[in-house]
Parts: sequence; structure tokens; C-alpha cells
Amino acid sequence: MTDTSPTFDFAPQTRILARLVEGVRDGQLDDPTPCPGVAVRNMLGHVHGVAIAFRDAARKDLGPTTDTAPDATTQDVGPDWRAALPKALDELADAFRDPAAWTGMTRAGSVDLPGAVAAAVAVDELVVHGWDLARATGQEYEPDPTALRVSHDFLLASVDAEGNGIFGPVVPVPEDAPLLDRTVGLSGRDPGWTRRR
Repeated sequence: MTDTSPTFDFAPQTRILARLVEGVRDGQLDDPTPCPGVAVRNMLGHVHGVAIAFRDAARKDLGPTTDTAPDATTQDVGPDWRAALPKALDELADAFRDPAAWTGMTRAGSVDLPGAVAAAVAVDELVVHGWDLARATGQEYEPDPTALRVSHDFLLASVDAEGNGIFGPVVPVPEDAPLLDRTVGLSGRDPGWTRRR
């Protein structure tokens, strides 16, 4: 008999990200993030869009939310973002509690992919953008260990022979560095990035 239970629980990481969102001050919305040209407000809008898109991908509710390619630079927070974003994160975690979310094909960002791969992509978004928001807003960040491992392994598997990952060239990080730093490097970000004061 095949085990069709979910591979991991999204809720620990979505709760961590929701706490980071809660800690963002209004005066920080226009501050830069580790993603060049992307302000905090755009990152929050991107995370909101990601949560909705992958929630719908998990539900196999395919349509505009799953057919649109994400672009963090053009997304912005809505007026109710402090309530809407945590709600979307909760719904994302809930959607992936359904074993059916992990099976068959689905779509996200206009790309068709297996449900289990969609889950890995989604949790990677949550882990890496959690780091982006924490660094940009001066908050402490310790991602869920399971989510971090999934994110790291997903990004590592995507690195090609030239050292490029899915988000661009990998930033070299010592092999004995913390797993979060190595994951951030695989995402094309500099783990040493700090916000300007």
C-alpha cells in the first residue's frame, strides 16, 4: 500500500513568515531587500501572490492565480496586507495538508509541474523570502528546520555545471557555513547582505 500522506507540514514555516510580516513597520515598506530593485512592499506583495498561487496549485484550482508568472518587482502590498497575507499563508499550509495536493500534476507561475515539486518550490519561496524580509527589516530569522532542508536540497539539485541555480549564479559559501547561509547562497543571494542604515 502506497503512503500518500504529506511529506512535510508547511505550518511551522508559514507561522514564522507570518510573524515576520507582523514585525514589518509601515516606515520600512520602501526599504531595499537583498533582491536588487525590490523594496519591502514589493517583497510582501510577491509573498502574498506566491501563497495564493501555490494554495490554488495544491487545490488543483487552476486559473489566473496559477497561470501568471510571478514578478516581485511589480507586485505591491494591498491596503489590508497585514490581515490578508497571514490569512493566505494559513490557507497555503492548509491546502498542502490534503494528500491529493502532493500527487498528480498541477500548475504554478504558468509552469506545469508535479504536486510534490510544487510543494518544494513553494516551501523554498517561503524560506528564502523569509530571509529577505528578515534582513531587510532587521528581524531575527530562524526558519523551520524541515522547510530549510527541503529548500536547500531543492536549490542544490537545480545548480548546473556552470554554477548557476534557478535564480542566477550561486554565491559561494563555505561548506561549513550554517545551512541557512548555504541555502541563501544557492538562491543567488549574499548571506552577508545587510540593510543600509
